[in-house]
Amino acid sequence: MIAMQYSFTLPADYDMSIIDRRIREKGPLLDGFPNLGFKAYLSALKGEFARRDNLYAPFYLWQEPEGASDFLCSPAFQTLTGAFGWPQVKTWIVWQAEISPDIAAARFATRDILPIEPYAPLAEIRRADGVQAAADVVTGSALASVSGFEPTTWTRVRFRLWREIPEIDAHTQAYRVGHLSQARA
Repeated sequence: MIAMQYSFTLPADYDMSIIDRRIREKGPLLDGFPNLGFKAYLSALKGEFARRDNLYAPFYLWQEPEGASDFLCSPAFQTLTGAFGWPQVKTWIVWQAEISPDIAAARFATRDILPIEPYAPLAEIRRADGVQAAADVVTGSALASVSGFEPTTWTRVRFRLWREIPEIDAHTQAYRVGHLSQARA
């Protein structure tokens, strides 16, 4: 599995109803996309969640790398980049992904990107992140929990989907979920 996210920081005076409309219109087009675990269409408004600007930042969980490649090579991504520019696409190798059957109820998301110290015990970190991801969903506190790492910059990602926004700290990026696309059963 691969987790993927790109972000578009938009001007403070940008009319975010344009993003909301885009999500409503384009969101369902990825429902059932091959190799997609889920795509969370995410946004944050200036002043919301301590944001200083507006943000559009979809997050993907791909079952297979081909799904990410197929999407990035698709006319849909070409249209997106034509409208908003060429983003840096972050990817992480997934250590653990836990998804509740109630994932469609997600209204909020949080994402933390954490550094991995040089020579850190990766197996221990992976195990601890996996236990936490499973516990988040099993206890019902989160509707999805994804943990992974990126070995070029040596960072970890913790991504979660929620019914209600949890308490967050200054290092956590929070978002609203406008639409959630999933693989077809």
